[in-house]
Amino acid sequence: MTIKTEASYDEPGLLIQLEPEAARLYDRHDKVAQEWFPHDFIPYRLGRDFDKEPWTPDQPRLTGVAQVAFEIGLLTEDNLPSYHRLIHGMFGKGDGAWINWVGRWTAEEGRHAIVLRDYLTVTRNIDPIMLERGRMYQLQQGYDHDAPDTLHGLAYVAFQELATRIAHRNTGRYSNDPVADKIMVRIAADENLHMVFYRDILAAAIKIEPSAAVVAIVDEVLDFQMPGAGIKGYLRKATQMAKAGIYDLRVHRDEILLPILRHWKIFELTGLDARAEQARVRLAEHLDELDAAAKRFEEKLVRSSVPRIAAPA
Repeated sequence: MTIKTEASYDEPGLLIQLEPEAARLYDRHDKVAQEWFPHDFIPYRLGRDFDKEPWTPDQPRLTGVAQVAFEIGLLTEDNLPSYHRLIHGMFGKGDGAWINWVGRWTAEEGRHAIVLRDYLTVTRNIDPIMLERGRMYQLQQGYDHDAPDTLHGLAYVAFQELATRIAHRNTGRYSNDPVADKIMVRIAADENLHMVFYRDILAAAIKIEPSAAVVAIVDEVLDFQMPGAGIKGYLRKATQMAKAGIYDLRVHRDEILLPILRHWKIFELTGLDARAEQARVRLAEHLDELDAAAKRFEEKLVRSSVPRIAAPA
């Protein structure tokens, strides 16, 4: 996230003005979110005792790239304590609906690591010792950022929730395992509802602070990193996932950035100050740069033998 030491707008005042909309969006979320239970998704009949039958590399049914994608997904979800701290820092100056949302979001996100770890452990699809060591490393590292101001934080999480949804969904599809795919569909549904809350509360903020919101949005687009970027070997593993089509530049630009930017009508806003107008010009340039980079990457992949994910039906 792009961190601002001092917001260029009345941040406490903005939280107060947005609180009724946050309450409305929370109530909407509560009505459409479906209760689900991690244990319903796990094929426990496949489980064996590790003390009697230790894990060996020949046991997984997942391919190497699918293993990598599941590892990145799980270790990212494992860092929930750090994410909770940051989001509480964003909204902790608010009251009522803001704090209610923080608690609800955290509780729903907590199920993701539970179901992923149980699936991978019971099916022996990833070395459980490697996973536990990765979890220990991740949580001790944490996601070490200061809490962002409200507008930067909302912009980041809107993009990040959609990015996570698509990465999880593509991981399940790529796995070629119906159990894994069902799990990832369920997690992706949560991530989508979370994205919708953040996207829509920021849409309300744009009406109040349009120039500051545009600057924050552009800052987060330019500096965007997935929250799992601190995982050991992340760059190499992310490259493998990109080559497989799970999450690459084309996905990032066309399936994450553009839909949300269009929803906010970023390029149609009027009455912006000079700083916001400059930011918007830089955003357009960045989108063109991403498009060109994605085309170069796709051209290289034409000669690649790495199997890629099939297009969604």
